[in-house]
Amino acid sequence: MEILIKAARIVDESKDFLGDLYIKDGKIEDFGEDLNYTCKVVDGQGLTLMPSFIDLHVHFREPGYTYKEDLDTGGLAALRGGYTLVNLMGNTNPICSSMEIVEYVLKRGKELDLVDIHQVVSITKDFDGYTLSHLDDLDERVKFISDDGKGIKSNIVMYKAMIKALEKDLTLMIHAEDEDLTPIDYRISENIITIRDIYLSKETGARLHLCHVSTKEAIEEVRRGKAQGVNLTCEVTPHHIALWDNDYKVNPPIRTKEDVDALIEGIIDGTVDAIATDHAPHTGEDKLKGAPGLSGIETAFPVSYTSLVKNGKIDLKKLSKLMSGNPGKIMGVRKGKIEKAYDGDVVLIDLDKEILIDSQKFLSKGKNTPFNGMKLYGQVMMTIKGGEIKYSNKDL
Repeated sequence: MEILIKAARIVDESKDFLGDLYIKDGKIEDFGEDLNYTCKVVDGQGLTLMPSFIDLHVHFREPGYTYKEDLDTGGLAALRGGYTLVNLMGNTNPICSSMEIVEYVLKRGKELDLVDIHQVVSITKDFDGYTLSHLDDLDERVKFISDDGKGIKSNIVMYKAMIKALEKDLTLMIHAEDEDLTPIDYRISENIITIRDIYLSKETGARLHLCHVSTKEAIEEVRRGKAQGVNLTCEVTPHHIALWDNDYKVNPPIRTKEDVDALIEGIIDGTVDAIATDHAPHTGEDKLKGAPGLSGIETAFPVSYTSLVKNGKIDLKKLSKLMSGNPGKIMGVRKGKIEKAYDGDVVLIDLDKEILIDSQKFLSKGKNTPFNGMKLYGQVMMTIKGGEIKYSNKDL
């Protein structure tokens, strides 16, 4: 399978030029100016070509909660958002605490052939907060472990989990929350676990990835930890950098303008490694009952582009690094850059296209979003995975 994209603005974390890109046998074969190959040609004039996006933090709800989302609708939503690789959290039903669930998800994902999938396994068995014995049974297909949605309160359990992760070459993805403190002060709840886990990572050498960092104090702790050489990465979400003083229910909550400014400063100075969606689709009924989370994978690029690039905070190369280059590096895949022999996963975007967010048109089953009715910029026009067009906007 071959495809040639002509006359696009080509941008990744290290380049920005007008030219062409040629994909052959699923890989980037060539890029430059005035390329000529006898194959399918896509006219990229007026559009920006970037490496497709990689989402480190997604909930597709299968197995067990497919009334909220499933691998099919989640995959379609991801492609519409410009994503070709997703990292699925384990808070399914049953909770992903075994290779049996991993194998089910990977097999189903392969059958659907929409996006590439990595399945995260729980740190503690069935999120019980204590049991780690299931980690001995994991094979090399598992790269990340997380109890996302729940914090691990026990210091000794987290210490032992880090020792085990070091032994198994796993990265711990941490939901920093002390649920005993949350009803008293959600800020302290996030900050105290952030401090603890960075310290334990420093002492053990375990690889730590902090999910959805949301407070000014937490981002400062990340900055300090990195300066001390801690084996540490972190992500922020589009909604935590675009919204403030907003009571839309997410976990962690949307914070203050001061926190948003601190997160953006962390993006600018490199403290923040990645933008991840924490895509968490729910039914309308579940949201009314107080379920935290939003359906974010279809709006992530326009929210991030409008908030960061359009507003002059960073350039497009930096955004590519946050949404593609660094996530690819963290996941250990040859994706996320425009380089020869990298996977031919790219996205074509109309940066000048104004979008009116209408959640009823989401491909995700989850229509829950605080961005409904907002005007943003940056329309995904086409998503190509391995040289195959997986999504095309009808306006192209």
